[in-house]
Amino acid sequence: MFESRHIKTFHEVVRTGSYSAAARSLGYTQPAITQQMKALERSVGTPLFTRAGRGVRLTEAGEAMARHSGVILDSISAAQEQMNAITRLRSGRVRVCAFPSASATLIPEAMARLSAEHPGVRVELLEGEPPDSLRQLVRGECDITLAFSYPGLHDDVPEDLVEIPLMEDLLTVLLPAGHPLARRRSVHLADLRDERWIAGCLRCRANFLHACAEEGFAPDIAFTTDDNLVVQSLVAAGVGVAMMPALVLSFLCHTKVTGRAVEPHTRRQVSAYVLREHLRIPATALVLDQLKAVAQARVGC
Repeated sequence: MFESRHIKTFHEVVRTGSYSAAARSLGYTQPAITQQMKALERSVGTPLFTRAGRGVRLTEAGEAMARHSGVILDSISAAQEQMNAITRLRSGRVRVCAFPSASATLIPEAMARLSAEHPGVRVELLEGEPPDSLRQLVRGECDITLAFSYPGLHDDVPEDLVEIPLMEDLLTVLLPAGHPLARRRSVHLADLRDERWIAGCLRCRANFLHACAEEGFAPDIAFTTDDNLVVQSLVAAGVGVAMMPALVLSFLCHTKVTGRAVEPHTRRQVSAYVLREHLRIPATALVLDQLKAVAQARVGC
C-alpha cells in the first residue's frame, strides 16, 4: 500500500529533478525527502531513483510509478473535493422510501424547501408500505423510511433503527354525500355498525378491525383495496363507508364524499426511521430536518 504523502513527494521529486529542489518546493528538509522516498521504495520493493550528478534519474520502476503518480494524485484530489462538497451540502444523494399519502404530501413540500436551499442535494423517492419499507431500510435499499403505526397494535421495529416522530394523523370516516350521519360534525364508530365497509391496506385494516372490536362489533367488509382513490370512488358510489387518515384527504377528496371525525378519536403516528450511523451523514440529517419542519406544520392533521 502506498501512502498518499509519499506519492505527492515522489511526484515533486520527478517534477523538480532532485531531492533538494523537492524539499524547497514542499517546505521539507532534504533528509525528510530522502526518508520518504526510501519508505516508498520499500513499499514497491525496488529502487525508484539512481543518482545522476546533483540530481536523480528514474529507474524503470520509477518511470512506471511516474506514469501513475499524477493520476493517483488527481484521483485523491477529486475524492477530497467530492467529500468536501458532500459535507458542505453542495451535493449528495438521499434515498427516501415513503407510503403513498406521505409521498403526496410531506415529501413534495420538504423537497421544495430542500431544492431552494440546497439544490445540489438530490432525493431519490421510493414507495413502500410498512412493515416492508422498514425491511428495505435494514437491507440498505434506502436511507430514510417514512412509516406509520397505530396505538394498541404491536409493531416489530428492528433494534438498529432510530425512530423520529413527525406528526399524528387523525382518522376520519368517509360517507357518501347525502348520508344521514353526514350532517354531524363527528360520527361515533358504533353508529356505523350496520354499514358495509371498504377496508384499506393491511396495517390500516388491522387497526380498523381492532377499533370495531373495541366498540363491540365486527364490520361487514364488502371491498378491500390499497388504492385511496378507489376507496373514495366506492364510497361516492354508495356501496359502503370507510375510515381514512386526514393526510389523504388533504390532497385527495372526491366531490361526492364527506369526511367526518370519528369517535372515539384515533390517530396514527407518522415517523421517519433511519439507521443510527446514518444520522451523522450531512445530507441525510438535512432531509430529516426538512421533513420534521414540514410535518410540524401539519400536526393535528
